[in-house]
Amino acid sequence: MNSKFSLTVILFLLFVSLGYSQTATIKGVILNDKNTPISKVNIKAGSVGTETNENGFYSLKIPANQDIPIEFSHLVYKKIIITFNLKNGETHEFNPVMNTAIEQIATVVVSGKRRKDVEGITTLKPETIRKIPGANAGVENLLLTLPGVSNNNELSTQYSVRGGNYDENLVYVNGIEVYRPFLIRSGQQEGLSFVNTDLVQNVDFSSGGFQAKYGDKLSSVLDITYKNPYQFEVNVDLSLLGGSISVENISKDSKFSSIVGLRYRDNGLLVNAKETETNYDAAFADAQAYLTYKFTDKFHLSFLGNASLNKYSYQPQTRQTNFGTLADPLALLVFYEGQEKDQYQTAFGAFKGTYFANDDLTLHAIASTYHTTEEEYFDILAQYRLGEVNTNIGDENLGEVEFSEGIGGQLNHGRNDLDALITTVEHKGDLKIDDNRIEWSVKYTNEDIRDRLVEWEVIDSAGFSIRPPHIDAFNEQPYTPFEGPIEAFQNVRTTNNTKINRLQAYAQWSKRSVIGTSDVWYNAGLRVHNWSVNGDASTALSTSSKKSQTVFSPRAQFAIKPYWEKDMLFRIAGGLYYQPPFYRELRDADGVVQPNVKAQQSFHLVLGNDYSFKMWNRPFKLTTETYYKNLSDVNPYTLENVRIRYSANNSAKAYAYGLDMRLNGEFVPGTESWFSFGYLKTEENINNRGYIARPTDQRLKFAALFQDYVPNIPNMKMYLNLVFNTGLPGGSPSYADPYEYQNRLPSYKRADVGFQFVIVDDKKQFNSGWKKPFKELSFGVEIFNIFDVQNSITNTWVRDVYSKRQYAIPNYLTPRVFNVRTTMKF
Repeated sequence: MNSKFSLTVILFLLFVSLGYSQTATIKGVILNDKNTPISKVNIKAGSVGTETNENGFYSLKIPANQDIPIEFSHLVYKKIIITFNLKNGETHEFNPVMNTAIEQIATVVVSGKRRKDVEGITTLKPETIRKIPGANAGVENLLLTLPGVSNNNELSTQYSVRGGNYDENLVYVNGIEVYRPFLIRSGQQEGLSFVNTDLVQNVDFSSGGFQAKYGDKLSSVLDITYKNPYQFEVNVDLSLLGGSISVENISKDSKFSSIVGLRYRDNGLLVNAKETETNYDAAFADAQAYLTYKFTDKFHLSFLGNASLNKYSYQPQTRQTNFGTLADPLALLVFYEGQEKDQYQTAFGAFKGTYFANDDLTLHAIASTYHTTEEEYFDILAQYRLGEVNTNIGDENLGEVEFSEGIGGQLNHGRNDLDALITTVEHKGDLKIDDNRIEWSVKYTNEDIRDRLVEWEVIDSAGFSIRPPHIDAFNEQPYTPFEGPIEAFQNVRTTNNTKINRLQAYAQWSKRSVIGTSDVWYNAGLRVHNWSVNGDASTALSTSSKKSQTVFSPRAQFAIKPYWEKDMLFRIAGGLYYQPPFYRELRDADGVVQPNVKAQQSFHLVLGNDYSFKMWNRPFKLTTETYYKNLSDVNPYTLENVRIRYSANNSAKAYAYGLDMRLNGEFVPGTESWFSFGYLKTEENINNRGYIARPTDQRLKFAALFQDYVPNIPNMKMYLNLVFNTGLPGGSPSYADPYEYQNRLPSYKRADVGFQFVIVDDKKQFNSGWKKPFKELSFGVEIFNIFDVQNSITNTWVRDVYSKRQYAIPNYLTPRVFNVRTTMKF
């Protein structure tokens, strides 16, 4: 790369020179008014043109950043003339319907993003998602570069949004809600996200103020659409972290289409680089399929299926962590015995029938089932020495513990089993009347969950058992003999057989109109959610404790685009958002289900502005949102790594407010990059003891996603992913009173970079030789945590029995790691 760009990697500069002509691609499938593909449609844009194949598919390159009229013509059908203005490198999907009734002419095409902007939705390109490097590459990896979205653990795909926790985010795939495992407690156990990036066609994300058609959560919506294939295609992605393969196909009569994906992941490259020496053996694999059959032009039936198997075996051996100061260096040396063995098996299947009654009315019927069986078994004995470190340079014992200030041990035991079956039946409708749009849904869900928790922890310091934290009598051994019974430091034993029935419904109205010379958009809707919780008499939850509750959630949005010289869009959204408790929110710190837990409530107000402009004669957009949340009936929780434990008593009230800003555009010609900034403050008041920071109080967030290429070698690409988050409140012992412990973890700083050399792509095809079979082929190197920053997610607490002092030893995340990767398409 040239010298200016080399500085970009380190100093994040933004300027490079333009190296080649600018083009965009328009592609799609052309259908008639009976939804049948039309072949031999002539498509002409100036002096270039093409025609559709037997499946109605076409692809055409056009000049970028200018108005380009395109004509679609056929001997049987009326022609369509429409004008596009696309960004350099943009691929736009346009699927026109041709008929014999009228001639269809449009002056300008709005790319579809305007409607999303009006709704406050961010749309991410699948091509960008697949290219950006990260320890957990995929949709969630890209979300972390957006303002308001945070995660301080690169081994996890979970994320918090604007002060919410990991359980407050909705995820849909093709309109069907999906779930994640229950018992996960650390990022390195997680494995694969449900979303298979190879199958993705469209990604929409809303970080608040979303419409009533989305479900009952407090924080965000991730709405994924999988592909509808139009031709045979194979995609392969291989790296040292695993691999994936997907196959797309469509029948000759275009009635049946299918896309199937297989994935395998092994976190060993990352886990083995951490400071704890282990025997680590983990296999995360899944298979997904999305199938569609068009019985008639009016009725389509689709199936979405997923089966995954995650096996995790962990045998820690030794660990040495150096901490303290230069003047007083300390070290923790730990020797382990035992192991942890976990297994998570999930199966998900959903049928979706769609009936196109006419051009204005569409009806859907959805039936889905999610089944997970999870096992978490561990017996790990940790024996430690805590002491001063030899700092004499040249000494053969340099870095070793010379004087032990504390010795002890810790034995953790767990036998946790969970079996959950979630079944859903739903009807949806979509009706257009002139400029009005009405959407509605009725949904029934049955959740049957069987859970056994057996966990205990024994802590020994200098040969004397440490008493449980809730017991007032402190063990004064060895100075004073203690004759009471020996108790485990922590002990949880419970069995829950819980059933939850839910009935949900929504109705919403949308309209586009004009006020004076300004375009305006309206949306208003109402959700209702009724649920009941019950269990059998053999559990901590009895049948007499059955509880039924109902909540109503009104929501509204308004957007206006004035007819100004500057391209501005203003929007406001708000309403009451409820989160009826899922199973994990019903279970208290002792594992007992509390059926009386109420839905957490949030009054949410969002003000937003989009400013689109040109800089360096290239398109840019600055998005700004300010938000406020007032929360009541809050269910307090503790957060350790990715494990959330609720108090299950609705004993708090809280608030959150902040500012999110994102500047995106072509900082480098032909590539999209962005820079994000977020400010957040969220606090809670538990039992009227006063306001303190919530576990997700991530005050400042900076992130950048930067794409570039070598001007003289345009096939050499570079992708840079930067995240900086200020420290979270946390790292305290699990039993600590949050009002007495408000320290923060260190800031999270991470930079991942990827270099990719493109051999074959849509601009560079070969008709002979070994490259001929490939539609795309590239090789690359990725460097995770390029600056080798020591980030920590939790602390290990070790106590000195003599001084009664406790030491917080940070548990560091992954260091710098190198990965190689190749992608190909046939």
